[in-house]
Amino acid sequence: MSDSAVKTILGADAVGHRAAVVGAGHTRFGTLDAGPRALLRSAVDEAFATVDRGVERSLVGEAFLATLGFGGWQIGNASAVLAEEAGLGGVPTTRIENACASGGSAIRAAVRAVESAGRGLVLVAGLEKMTDVSNARRRYWLGVSGDTEWERSAGLTFAGVYGLIAARYLSEHHVGPEALEEVAVKNHANGALNPKAQFQKPVTREQVRAAPRVADPLGLFDCCPVSDGAAALLLAPAATARQFTDTPVYIDGVGAGSDSLAVQERPELTRFGASRWAADEAFHAAGVSHSDISFLEVHDCFTIAELLALEDLGFAPPGGAGPLTLEGATRRDGRWPVNPDGGLKAKGHPIGATGVSQAYEVFLQLRGAAGPRQVPNAHHALTHNVGGAGATANVTIFSVG
Repeated sequence: MSDSAVKTILGADAVGHRAAVVGAGHTRFGTLDAGPRALLRSAVDEAFATVDRGVERSLVGEAFLATLGFGGWQIGNASAVLAEEAGLGGVPTTRIENACASGGSAIRAAVRAVESAGRGLVLVAGLEKMTDVSNARRRYWLGVSGDTEWERSAGLTFAGVYGLIAARYLSEHHVGPEALEEVAVKNHANGALNPKAQFQKPVTREQVRAAPRVADPLGLFDCCPVSDGAAALLLAPAATARQFTDTPVYIDGVGAGSDSLAVQERPELTRFGASRWAADEAFHAAGVSHSDISFLEVHDCFTIAELLALEDLGFAPPGGAGPLTLEGATRRDGRWPVNPDGGLKAKGHPIGATGVSQAYEVFLQLRGAAGPRQVPNAHHALTHNVGGAGATANVTIFSVG
């Protein structure tokens, strides 16, 4: 989508703070004993507890739950569970399901609700419980967000689809596997500093290279894990955010896009149009440029996905993400730190919670509260959340101050 088209859709008054995050909560990600309800309750309770001046739950006017409903724990009407566990009886709640982009989609819906008259605070929660079903059941639920008519009938898994994309990318751009290895090493190093990450142990290039193959050229350390977890945000109107905290984290731009569900229907295998369109919209709405962004949280479900994200979001030209990564630009001390929380690769990927989790990391980083993984002088951040193999995408731009 062209910049002029985006401007026409958004209107001249699109630039400015659209909402503010005033509280955020997050469970640990991993293989957890707690069930879906307990995970949801824990994240929501923490979100309320982090509001500096406190907040009554009666101020929440609407709530959104992002979840795929993995394993079928609550296939229908899961949003009612959010109202129940959050203590929000009577509050309108909506379930958002856009596969792995459910969290980013829920944030976008919440921003619009905040901007609506009389909505007050809006709660966004993301949840998935993935590890309590059999391997066969996991494979089924991991496949439901892809093209069921052709890809699944041909035996393609998500790892298989991204393996094809990775092979094509490396061949097209004459990039070696060391670029993928660097993504894994970097994100595991970041995850080692995140007490809520599923994997908190660094890995070496040698370990990544020697790991069993999953879908060539992708190996075990190129793939995100199956995870349990939940995350939650409290959004307030930008104009009233300082009633709750002296350091609100503003949402300045939200963008979304979609593409053909099946990758064979797209003109290019190694570029995700949904991400490009979402980024165009978000940057225009926020009124900032790429040089303003302090760090990024991108959807690295596989290592190749991080390279694609850097290019689709406009931080590198086609084929340029590999060299950018290898020169250290995406490390925590680089020009554009990527996934300082460990990303999906090391932090984990409970599907519905992921996009909300990315915003949780932004909340910490922009408030200078990320501890040993803190990005210095962070003032603007971007989150990028993808559903399926690039069929849906959300991009959100945040600021502080």
